Amino acid sequence: MLQITDLTYRIGGRVILDQVNLTIPDGHKVGLIGRNGAGKSTLLKLISGELPGDGGDIRMSKRARMGVVAQEAPAGERSLIETVLAADTERASLLEEAETTTDPHRIAEVHTRLADIDAHTAEARAASILSGLGFDADAQQRPCDDFSGGWRMRVALAATLFLRPDLLLLDEPTNHLDLEATIWLENYLINYPGTIILISHDRDLLNRAVKTIAHLHDGTVTLYGGNYDKFAKTRREQMELASKHYEKQIAQQKHLQSFIDRFRAKASKAKQAQSRVKMLEKMGPAIPVVEDRGITFDFPSPKELPPPLINIHDGDVGYEEGKPILRNISLRIDMDDRIALLGANGNGKSTLAKLLSDRLQLMSGEKAASSKLRIGYFAQHQTDELRGDETPYQHMASLMPNVIESKVRAQLGRFAFEGQKGDTKVKDLSGGEKARLLFALMTLDAPHMLILDEPTNHLDIDSRDALNHALNAYEGAVIIISHDPYLIEACADRLVLVADGTVKAFDGDVAEYRQYLLDRARMERRANKGDDAGKPAKRDRKAERQQAAEKRKVAAPVKREIEKLEKQMEKLSERKAAIEEKMADPTLYEDANAQKLADIQKELGQIENELAMVEQKWLDKQEEYDAMVA
Repeated sequence: MLQITDLTYRIGGRVILDQVNLTIPDGHKVGLIGRNGAGKSTLLKLISGELPGDGGDIRMSKRARMGVVAQEAPAGERSLIETVLAADTERASLLEEAETTTDPHRIAEVHTRLADIDAHTAEARAASILSGLGFDADAQQRPCDDFSGGWRMRVALAATLFLRPDLLLLDEPTNHLDLEATIWLENYLINYPGTIILISHDRDLLNRAVKTIAHLHDGTVTLYGGNYDKFAKTRREQMELASKHYEKQIAQQKHLQSFIDRFRAKASKAKQAQSRVKMLEKMGPAIPVVEDRGITFDFPSPKELPPPLINIHDGDVGYEEGKPILRNISLRIDMDDRIALLGANGNGKSTLAKLLSDRLQLMSGEKAASSKLRIGYFAQHQTDELRGDETPYQHMASLMPNVIESKVRAQLGRFAFEGQKGDTKVKDLSGGEKARLLFALMTLDAPHMLILDEPTNHLDIDSRDALNHALNAYEGAVIIISHDPYLIEACADRLVLVADGTVKAFDGDVAEYRQYLLDRARMERRANKGDDAGKPAKRDRKAERQQAAEKRKVAAPVKREIEKLEKQMEKLSERKAAIEEKMADPTLYEDANAQKLADIQKELGQIENELAMVEQKWLDKQEEYDAMVA
């Protein structure tokens, strides 16, 4: 399908891609990953022909069609369904020709080709894709100009998917999607028959939709078989092996050099010393393993407040008097809550977030909040409110008057703005760096509750992991709206569904919500066909979810024991790793350190035995828990 040979690309003399070689067979689904700025989007533009390379060759299978999402959102008075259908220019041309041509042979050719490209199912396919991306039947008939830029970018994505290209190039396709559309797209890509190259920082999407990972690092691409989790494990093992090899080589070089220094001057040992000089030269310099420095977040812990932080009873909220968006809201939030708001865009998740953060007031009902409550609020559009000509240091200093510079920089350092990065103008920061600056500013006064509305849009996988760790370490309440299922699964222990003008608990986890959405979509498709399968399923999904929730409630004590054992395993593993690091020191194996080595080996054996016992307990408890919730 695609073969790249010695591809090189430079920007201003700086090498971005350095003789990249990559072969992707037909039907393969590849996740293209790498740090922000590594050149992932550049590589896709080179493949699509949008950019010319500085060297090398890119070849595709003959007659293969390539699909790339338009960078500009579609606009105009044409309806959404018409916009998507118009993307297939061959179909449109053939339909027009079928109406005008009089040559019997050409008429037959046209209708044969229309049948080959499934022209008769085109409208149904376009409607199905638009529906999956969040547009109902009424919305599909409205003009593009009725929708915001984010929604119109969904139409651009729908148009590309509708074309069913042989090679589909996708660059962060979930950035403009909500969780519901992300789950639909994930399922669509899993079943896609063509070849896919996907740039994404969504770990779940990379785990479910692709079977190969292409890692772009230092200008080169390395292929790894399997999904993202398998790549991460393999990469970690490779780094550990390389690190041990480096340490071993350093020890060997020291040993050789020691022999040379001791015996070079002795005539009887001169030949052996010279032999070792040659060995040392052949080994060459030891190359250290340099890992990318990880991004860290550090949310300050707030002082505890008595519960509840917020309590809403029978509340209505909206933007226009007499027309509430959400009705009869009853919601209590305590400091230990981790809540994810579910529901398609436009159903009121951001409205509820604004209510909780006091950016909107109730139209009716009651809302009580602690008088000392401090809230940190993050919304993606806030990056536009940052002052482009000022630096992160200037932004932070304006919120910390009369505070010495070192303390201001210390606060920035908690979010990886150290040294020169703190003095870079905001307009020159990446999207992810601007998001990190917002996190630093909003948590300055140690808020009791964080409200995060799509916080990961410009964060790479490492930054998302850092956010995940920071949220789990944070001691206040968290309300999160995100299209990233992995982040929700890792951070939230309560799911609240905002839909149909209501706010209610969802009795289940992210996996069950995913299945709920897929089942609902399947029923809607069947209903649209008008057959008996469109009737409601006999299974009572609500009852099943309630039953599952009851089982989890009964099994909660076992779950807590599992979590306790997991923490023990983590601590023991850390101790084991620390001892193994000590044992990598070559000097430990000298005769003078024999007793010390024996003590360390004994301690390592004890920890390994204890770790094995805890792991067995964990397995037993996990089996018990699985049986209870099955």
